Amino acid sequence: MSGYALPIKRLIKELSRFPGIGERTAARLANHILRASEEDARRLAESILDVKRKIRFCSVCFNLAEGEICEICADTARNRSVICIVEEPDSLIALEGSGEYQGVYHVLHGALSPLDGIGPEQLRIRELLDRVAGNVVEEVIVATNPSVAGETTALLLVKLLKERGIKMTRIALGVPVGGDLKYTDRMTLAKCLEFRRGV
Repeated sequence: MSGYALPIKRLIKELSRFPGIGERTAARLANHILRASEEDARRLAESILDVKRKIRFCSVCFNLAEGEICEICADTARNRSVICIVEEPDSLIALEGSGEYQGVYHVLHGALSPLDGIGPEQLRIRELLDRVAGNVVEEVIVATNPSVAGETTALLLVKLLKERGIKMTRIALGVPVGGDLKYTDRMTLAKCLEFRRGV
């Protein structure tokens, strides 16, 4: 970063802390901010501070919310007897984008990863169990990521909730629409066969 004035170096350093943003991308963003008008820069800074001040976790599902509960939990048309468990708010947004799901959610804020110090206590599992115990829940859909951590988390959730007599389902995993079998990895193909359905 030699050649940059100290304020720009500081901005590049802060921007490069974002996930997926390396030093080069951070430098491009910093230069874009530098070329922007002072009003644009002020709006960006204010929107960052606004998010930090106003956004919290929904007291019901732990999605991101501006108030006490998120828009989904506040929606009386949603089916509260079906809960879909996701790892992060981003996964919830992706599922909502499909337009197919009309139930409610529960956000864990991570997945089990003992090597990273993430056990059941670091996730919102206790809150999920309390929520299920206090409401009429017919089905829980486990929509954790198809990774080692996501699969481990799914197994734990199934074990904990099946003991309570709740119908447990797992999202289907397989070849994406428009995909080609010959380019699909072995693990995905194994899941395709495991979760096949009748036609």
